[in-house]
Amino acid sequence: MEKMKNINPGFQNPGRFYLCVVKMKDRRKRSVLSWSAYLFWCTLFFIFFSVFTFSTFRFLLEGGFHPRLVSRGNIPAVEVISDEISASPVISIRETVIFPNQALVFLKYPRSTALFTKYTIKCIYVRPNSSQPQLELSPESIDDEYENQQIVRCPLPPRGSIVSVAVNNGNLTPGPTHRWDSLAYDAIVDRDNSTIVFVKGLNLRSGRVADSSKFKCLYGWDLSNPKFVLWADVVSVAQEIVRCKTPLSILKTSRFDDSIRVSVRLTGRRTIDSIARVKNSQNQNQLSPNFKPISDDYKQHEICVCTMLRNQAKFLREWVMYHGKIGVERWFIYDNNSVDDIQNVVTSLVSSNYNVTKHIWPWIKTQEAGFAHCAVRARDSCKWVGFIDVDEFFHVPYDSSLIDIVKNQTRSNEVGELRVPCHSFGPSGLKQTPTKGVMAGYTCRLAVPERHKSIVKPEALNSSLINVVHHFHLKSGFRHVNMNRSSMVINHYKYQVWDVFKEKFQRRVATYVSDWQQERNVGSKDRAPGLGTKAVEPVDWSTRFCEVRDTGLRDWVFETFMDPKTGMLPWEEK
Repeated sequence: MEKMKNINPGFQNPGRFYLCVVKMKDRRKRSVLSWSAYLFWCTLFFIFFSVFTFSTFRFLLEGGFHPRLVSRGNIPAVEVISDEISASPVISIRETVIFPNQALVFLKYPRSTALFTKYTIKCIYVRPNSSQPQLELSPESIDDEYENQQIVRCPLPPRGSIVSVAVNNGNLTPGPTHRWDSLAYDAIVDRDNSTIVFVKGLNLRSGRVADSSKFKCLYGWDLSNPKFVLWADVVSVAQEIVRCKTPLSILKTSRFDDSIRVSVRLTGRRTIDSIARVKNSQNQNQLSPNFKPISDDYKQHEICVCTMLRNQAKFLREWVMYHGKIGVERWFIYDNNSVDDIQNVVTSLVSSNYNVTKHIWPWIKTQEAGFAHCAVRARDSCKWVGFIDVDEFFHVPYDSSLIDIVKNQTRSNEVGELRVPCHSFGPSGLKQTPTKGVMAGYTCRLAVPERHKSIVKPEALNSSLINVVHHFHLKSGFRHVNMNRSSMVINHYKYQVWDVFKEKFQRRVATYVSDWQQERNVGSKDRAPGLGTKAVEPVDWSTRFCEVRDTGLRDWVFETFMDPKTGMLPWEEK
């Protein structure tokens, strides 16, 4: 008998089936028993591959993922079918989010394709049911680093129009459009395998934990179709952060970060729109049942800082260099829609061996959520994290470092947060931005501190991740310490020269802080006393907020950083 031949191992492609032809030279020489054996094995192979192929075709034709709720120990792994099977790069609009002053268009295409720039892409506006552009404009800016996507920031579309983009002389089909203020916009799987969902539109009270039994989380490719959805219980919900029990099938999916969305539904209401795709907070190893968090004693950095900024690039070098000198080892920069040259500044700092990373955070009015997101990211590498703005500087005694002070104040394992009082500095008689930086230029402040900012131990944070920008909620068993002003304060250069200060009249980044152009909370400490809702400079602005002359930090900066030959500070523009 001649051996089998022309057997094609074509089962690598589940959409195709190959028949096996068995040729036999001399059938007369075969016994009945031998023939029966070959017939049995061929029949068995045929049945096996028929069942396999039929199941595969059914999976593909019916749309793939049809989850159902079964017992926890019997949930099958979800398979993700790639949509990048074409040989040529496919460029598409993944989704569009409409903000008050612009539209964010999220592009999806293979990273092997060259990135687009402001000069190679156009924002186009079309009427519904029309393919002809009504208007064509240049984008305001493009971000390249957001989760392997490009964000094209387009001017707001005219009323009744839909925004799209034109690339390579071709117009892309508009993607699903969402409102920024009712949207699940980000999600990460935490080390305990729960999913942290960041969502706007729940309208919950600041600093309060809501009743989690009134909420459900939804997972799937198409959240509008119940057949494609897995439901999950909510562990906690507070402010704009929902923690969900992640279904096992989601955890077992090796490529879920690009396909499966998650959203939140309040009982009796509609499901919040979602562009939040499930991804890991750090790496795939965290999903292992044997994963153990890194002990504080073995974390890479003693102290890190996290900030959220918009168009503050000109102040970043001074802020990073100073804090590096007093002991900060790592900086997390959350960029909230900047259009200045922040990336060039970050690149320059990195080349000077500062451990600075920029994270695109395009969501407006979400500072509390962004700080919670940063705390989760920093937890595995940072023992302590300070949450401050780029106009805030830790001021420590001259013979101490920030690390020494934190260690001294946290000898007790119960301490999970240090609350540092803030001195608010005024324009100090200046009318132009000081060339040597804020620490050298502003030397007059209010006598009494305003509020505080915190340095927290990420491991001590409550699972709800509640924070009110100034401080977090801690786990049971942890407590905070109020720092004495003789040990450490924050110099908050809050009231700078008018050209800088008036930017505060633009949209504030915090969720629960009213914008200054709104007639709400006029007497709040988040506003400047005596100012209304219009960015109109008072005639005596340069002399306001000056009760105490304080040159302590300026003198130390001159002594420590100034070049004796040139009189220059390292962050000054040459």
